[in-house]
Amino acid sequence: MYSIARSLLFQLSPETAHDLTLDGLAAGARLGLLPALAPSIANVPVTVMGIDFPNPVGLAAGLDKNASAVDGLAALGFGFIEVGTTTPRPQPGNPKPRMFRLPEAQAIINRMGFNNEGVDNLIENIKKAKYSGVLGINIGKNFDTPVADAASDYLICMRKVYAYASYITVNISSPNTPGLRDLQYGDSLSQLLGALKQEQAELEKIHGRYVPLAVKIAPDMDDEQLQGVAHYVLEHQMDGVIATNTTLSRDGVSSLNNADEAGGLSGAPLKDHATKTIADLYAILGEEVPIIGVGGINSGADALEKLNAGAKLLQVYSGLIYQGPGLVKQCVNACRSLIKS
Repeated sequence: MYSIARSLLFQLSPETAHDLTLDGLAAGARLGLLPALAPSIANVPVTVMGIDFPNPVGLAAGLDKNASAVDGLAALGFGFIEVGTTTPRPQPGNPKPRMFRLPEAQAIINRMGFNNEGVDNLIENIKKAKYSGVLGINIGKNFDTPVADAASDYLICMRKVYAYASYITVNISSPNTPGLRDLQYGDSLSQLLGALKQEQAELEKIHGRYVPLAVKIAPDMDDEQLQGVAHYVLEHQMDGVIATNTTLSRDGVSSLNNADEAGGLSGAPLKDHATKTIADLYAILGEEVPIIGVGGINSGADALEKLNAGAKLLQVYSGLIYQGPGLVKQCVNACRSLIKS
């Protein structure tokens, strides 16, 4: 059934298809139509970052930036959902077109630029949702906020979403906001993580609950840069690392139509690169800081690769576009086979 839907959606521009799908999921949830269509997902409970997950397969940030279709997405069987990236103020993102399919490679290039309706709108949508499962909220900075002042944007978002989040993701790795990736390195990273951890302690006192903080990193780092990130993650006692965001590399796709478009590449070509980053990161962090693995998961076998590399949780996005909702069940079943063994 999904192959038919996909063939129709792929007649539309990627962003139009994306928006139409979200609208359809939201409408289906409101009308109560989705439970009958929802797949039967195995219960594979795991505890990570002090949170109990019904299964380890989640939705990556970026698909539902404004938390407008949380109930519809929940019906697909995810063990957790991550919404955002959200910013303090609404912003339109980069000029269209800004999303491109590479179907031969089961890949997507996007340069969306944190287009979203702002953190206040996101919170209102979350309040309206019936979903009571694990919800991650991904936060970022507005495009026109200087990198030197980025911490203020993250702190604004963190204070606003804290009461509604199961965990909060600090996105410093999108390639589509100028200067953002500079926050992954050296003193900039240390100062940002220090400020966020200090605020986390204050918010824990105010709200009476501890909300874990994860940091989302890019795959485009050399060994020294990755070691630097790991050092500050450990020093500031971050609760998790999401590896990885999209890549600027065009390895394996350079000859394909749309490959020369600017933006981050996701999907199957990212798989090995993301898995290596997870393995290298795990070699440094070990069991001290859990890794959420994302990037190029198109099958249960891909999910197992990420888990064997050291990931404790998984997230999908581009694979969902190409494979459909059945991918969630495949990945959960693969996780079950590994966990039971």
